[in-house]
Amino acid sequence: MLSTIITATEHFCTHQIRSKYTIKDGVSKTRTLIAYIDIDTNTGQRHRVYVACDKNFIQTIATLFLDEVESDEETLMDMTLETANLIVGSAKVLAENDEVSYTINTPYFEKTGLFDFEYDQAKVISIGNNELTIAIKESNGY
Repeated sequence: MLSTIITATEHFCTHQIRSKYTIKDGVSKTRTLIAYIDIDTNTGQRHRVYVACDKNFIQTIATLFLDEVESDEETLMDMTLETANLIVGSAKVLAENDEVSYTINTPYFEKTGLFDFEYDQAKVISIGNNELTIAIKESNGY
């Protein structure tokens, strides 16, 4: 599942942000805006997908989508939610091409701070010095 979400993130970086990126394992060690979306698969599994963006990364997105050079905290939180929705929604479409289906729930903003949640797998996507973390945790108990 993470590979499909990473592919969707790559598409987002290429087609929306229009920038080169690098990918590495792990999570960002900087302060980020963190949102999550729970996913329910057709096999009965539930996964929580975290999307954590540093302020400069999400401000870049706000500038592209809203034409705001310096957004307030509430706007950056909303853009983090929208980014999570766009990436996970795109991954859902990609997964259907592989005959895997799942439903995505409403994204929630968790916090601004260090990423300190449990996860099974995670990747950091970097554009210059700006970072986006995608992490996933399987659980049936949320």
